[in-house]
Amino acid sequence: MKPDATPPLLDFRNLRVMRGQKVALDDFTLRIGANEHVAILGPNGCGKSTLIKTITRECYPIARPESSLAILGEERWDVFDLRTRLGIVSNDLMLSCTGDASGRDVVLSGFFSSTAIYPNHMVDPQQSERADAALAELKISHLADRAVCEMSSGEARRVLIARALVHKPRALLFDEPCNSLDLAAQQSLRQTMSALATSGTAIILVTHELADIVPEIQRVVLMDRGRVVADGPKEEILEVERLASLFGVRVEMARRDGHYHLW
Repeated sequence: MKPDATPPLLDFRNLRVMRGQKVALDDFTLRIGANEHVAILGPNGCGKSTLIKTITRECYPIARPESSLAILGEERWDVFDLRTRLGIVSNDLMLSCTGDASGRDVVLSGFFSSTAIYPNHMVDPQQSERADAALAELKISHLADRAVCEMSSGEARRVLIARALVHKPRALLFDEPCNSLDLAAQQSLRQTMSALATSGTAIILVTHELADIVPEIQRVVLMDRGRVVADGPKEEILEVERLASLFGVRVEMARRDGHYHLW
């Protein structure tokens, strides 16, 4: 049998991850293929943040014989190398990218795993070219010289996406990408996610908002109390009864042109 040349993006099996004395992920199993676009949906407190930190190697599972964890086929990673292969757009980064750093400097900081350019950083011409190309790809070249503190939340979020793209990663991980954005900025960011998915960049979206799930995402994973409780095609998983049970409230849902809205 010919082996699969492309390992899965994530292959987590029976993970248990603690946050203090609390079990945050419990017998957690999830496999995401190399080129899949997947949304991970769940209420606050379901373990989504711990999952993100496990992917980024900020949290580690308890060593157990029945557990295994691989990212892009590798069980062990130099974190700095992983960050060149998996771009992260998170709220933690959003809070860190404040002050006088320019849009270009924030994008360049992706090469140094920082959030700005400091005196000890040596930026070479190729890195500058790649940073400008990432800004141009997102149509935000006009933000290159603008300080982050002078940007809107939507503009700053797009700069963070450019920062994540500067390495041309295999996949992008979006953590609640539309938090704190106004309606126009939300729409713009979702269009960006759609364009990236169409271009061939794998998308992992972690959210509690159905509206964030762009049409290109065809698989949805539901999380509750540190476990996967449903996983499958979007049309099968996003059902009113299932979502009402997950979020613990009565809900209504509308679908239009591949977009979902819940209220």
